Amino acid sequence: MSVVVWSFCFLLALLFPGASQSAGGGGGDGGIPMKNINLERVVDSFLEQISSQAQDECNKLVNALWTYYTNITDHNKQAMVTSRLEFGKWDKEATSWVRKLDPIHHHLSPDMKRQLYFLRMSGTSALPTHQLEELTNLTSQMTGIHSTATTCHFNNRTKCDLNLQPDLVEVMESSRDHEELSHTWLSWRDSSGKKMRQLYGRYVELSNIAAKLNGYSSKGDMWLSNYGEDTKAFVNDLSRVYQQIEPLYLQLHAYVRRKLRETYGQELVSRKGPIPAHLLGSMYPSSWRVYPLVTPFPNKTSIDVTDQMREQGYTPRRMFELADDFFSSLGLPRLPASFWRNTMMEKPKDRQVVCHPSAWDFCDGKDFRIKMCTKVSMKHLMTIYHELGHIHYFMQYAHLPYIFREGANRGFHEALGDVVGMNVVTPTYLHKVGLLSDPNTDHETEINLLLESALSRVAMLPFSYLLDLWRLDVFSGKVPEAEWNCAWWKRRVELQGVKPPVTRTEEDFDPGTIYHVVADVSYLRYLVAVVLQYQFHEALCRKVGQYPLLPLHKCTIYGSDKSTEAGNLLKSMMKLGRSVEWKEALREMTGGSGELDATALREYFRPLEDWLIADNARHGEYVGWQAEGNYCGSEGPHSITPPEMSPGTPQ
Repeated sequence: MSVVVWSFCFLLALLFPGASQSAGGGGGDGGIPMKNINLERVVDSFLEQISSQAQDECNKLVNALWTYYTNITDHNKQAMVTSRLEFGKWDKEATSWVRKLDPIHHHLSPDMKRQLYFLRMSGTSALPTHQLEELTNLTSQMTGIHSTATTCHFNNRTKCDLNLQPDLVEVMESSRDHEELSHTWLSWRDSSGKKMRQLYGRYVELSNIAAKLNGYSSKGDMWLSNYGEDTKAFVNDLSRVYQQIEPLYLQLHAYVRRKLRETYGQELVSRKGPIPAHLLGSMYPSSWRVYPLVTPFPNKTSIDVTDQMREQGYTPRRMFELADDFFSSLGLPRLPASFWRNTMMEKPKDRQVVCHPSAWDFCDGKDFRIKMCTKVSMKHLMTIYHELGHIHYFMQYAHLPYIFREGANRGFHEALGDVVGMNVVTPTYLHKVGLLSDPNTDHETEINLLLESALSRVAMLPFSYLLDLWRLDVFSGKVPEAEWNCAWWKRRVELQGVKPPVTRTEEDFDPGTIYHVVADVSYLRYLVAVVLQYQFHEALCRKVGQYPLLPLHKCTIYGSDKSTEAGNLLKSMMKLGRSVEWKEALREMTGGSGELDATALREYFRPLEDWLIADNARHGEYVGWQAEGNYCGSEGPHSITPPEMSPGTPQ
């Protein structure tokens, strides 16, 4: 009998006469009067033991996952599936023990109640063993297709060895041949998403069964519970925040559409229509990697220091070391030796791996790693800083009980990495580390920098929002399976103003090309994270005394005599994990109301927004968009121009 089961049986024997027999204990029919025992001490002992066993079980699972993701073989896949099932079995048993304590919750401290609340939710482990095995195999099969799918070269259709990372990503970012871009965009979808549609249908069924076993109406509802028990209120908050952001996005969209029209012509990019998805420099596109085509002032200095990094002989290892130096300058600890031993920094040449960058917590409080197919580039340098933000979050809350070792909500983790990144992509920092010769900027250079940032941060917000709105509708059954792909494009057109290069059908499954969809990862965290990122940035800039003396976009916490104070503020938030409600953690960080609010984001981009409004008006650019035909199946045309907008009239 495990120590947790023994502890649980002892607890039941104390509290409930005869209960220990049904729990596997040795009997007893008396029980001990409540007033004669220290209930919290007994429950605390139980929680300590279940936390210890949970981290052991988690460590075994994460090791199996790591082995598979860094060496995709049938053997490793089966070992991973077996490990998932073993963890699921343990998790289900632990949940059943914890739920038997529901009658005594009112006797316990808030901290204990919170631990028990999370422990009683078993996620997909609630499924019967055969269904859990089926679901595990489904997600493994879908991520396997996504990671190993290949397409043919545009100029050599008999050579079909292009992977998503890095091959197809590089084509989408660098090619200016719209036919090559269309070929690449379509080929990837045929090789990946289209092959997963039936698999995804069964995944939805099993995910909803698991959600209902946990007391939720659907998988979407279970996802939303990460942000609080009142899921409807949170969805309303997201709508409110998106409305705050939308005016800036509309101006950005109008400007980028005009610049792309100047490159590709009006036949491909119309004056009032959505932007063709394959021309935005990304396979999805969650962010728009077209900065060279849309730079407002191309003669100004760029802070893309890729060339300088390569000239100076940077390696992936050196990029990680530079990032480690940055975190250390804030008073955060150096990365442990085990990190350097175990991290996968480059794509191996002898095996297939999942290249999608990710940070890993091995649940033992000391083993933390990153998996990344690093290339020497500015883009990948920023990714390293982001992923190390996750690692430092792991390290800061490692002292907490296992169940609290997560971000305050799923957006917090992403926001932490992002706020670090925005303090790195500055002329001041890049000059200090020897990658930029001149740190001085004028207004035109600042507009360039802000636009480049907006193409990544602001452009992704509608995509982050619509992706999970689509999945919430799929999980709830609001959108039937026969309409999945067309519903996807309806969302893309309405909220993002983006259209496919060719008409799509229900034989396609374009959402399946997105890693997070097939890997069972919610995407709303990225919308939440971007908003939080700027709230965090404002708080850190106030802490070092730079804001409001300087505009928010000119602040950097690096190199200040108060940098360690900023680091301490970050640590105070990270150390909380999810031991408190996320709004309380946000108040700890910002000193504000604890509400999600895009005011700081709008303030950061204010100079750019003012410039975009003036530039779009000067060119008579139509702000908004109108659908110009059928983009999927037989769906008729519909107008999605914001009602308050009119041609050439900026908001």
